[in-house]
Amino acid sequence: MQVIVNSEPTDVAEGSCLADLIEQVGLGGSPVAAEVNKALVPKRSHGACELAEGDRIELVTLVGGG
Repeated sequence: MQVIVNSEPTDVAEGSCLADLIEQVGLGGSPVAAEVNKALVPKRSHGACELAEGDRIELVTLVGGG
């Protein structure tokens, strides 16, 4: 199925949850703020947040620099 991640169409397996998507895009283990359809999803709920066709997900992580 397809979801939109940070404005980019992304294919994910049927039955995927937000935690699966975060792993898929290479952010597993990183501090990540996530919204699904404009609703903030707390980290403790990432594994329980099942994704659906067409969901719009925003993922934000910290970037160091100077």
